[in-house]
Amino acid sequence: MNDLANMRNSYERSVLSEQTAGRDPLALFSKWFTEAKEEKELEPNAMSLATVNKEGQPSVRIVLLKGLIRNEFQFFTNYNSHKGKDILDNPKVALTFFWPKLERQIRIEGTVSKISKEESEAYFKIRPRESQIGAHTSNQSSVVSSREELESKFHSLSKEWEGKEIPMPEFWGGYSVYPTKIEFWQGRVGRLHDRILFERKHSSWERTRLSP
Repeated sequence: MNDLANMRNSYERSVLSEQTAGRDPLALFSKWFTEAKEEKELEPNAMSLATVNKEGQPSVRIVLLKGLIRNEFQFFTNYNSHKGKDILDNPKVALTFFWPKLERQIRIEGTVSKISKEESEAYFKIRPRESQIGAHTSNQSSVVSSREELESKFHSLSKEWEGKEIPMPEFWGGYSVYPTKIEFWQGRVGRLHDRILFERKHSSWERTRLSP
């Protein structure tokens, strides 16, 4: 741990100007996301999701982006999980994508809401069968006595639904994040990073540059 002070990278790969940023942050997000996939970033759709409970305690974890639908960021989870309970108390959330190969990150702030049951079921049906059973197996964020207990329940459900269609659990589904702020960060030499912020103003976006 003593070498942490000397751990650093020099970011020299690219630049972010107002011209390249454009006026539409969602179009820029799609462009950067495509480039992250082409660069073969490890799980480019992995994003940090920050929530805050009613006591004001923040929590953050990694979830996977599963769609940019109607210009909103979509992910799926157990509604009874820690994050689900936080969201029930406080719908304001934040997301962060980090793509180290491209020396880029994107920060998003907004409000979150459940998507329709029909949309959730449509996605659930295309999940791998093991993941469908796993959704029923896990009472997410609750205490479990052992790994063996989880595996036993998983195998029991696998046998119960062998050769059958697996229904979506009532406690499982999708959320959609409506963005109000989107910040694009491009690493630069000397820590003079490029930061372009888009803030939603009614039906349009206002663009500004932030000091690094």
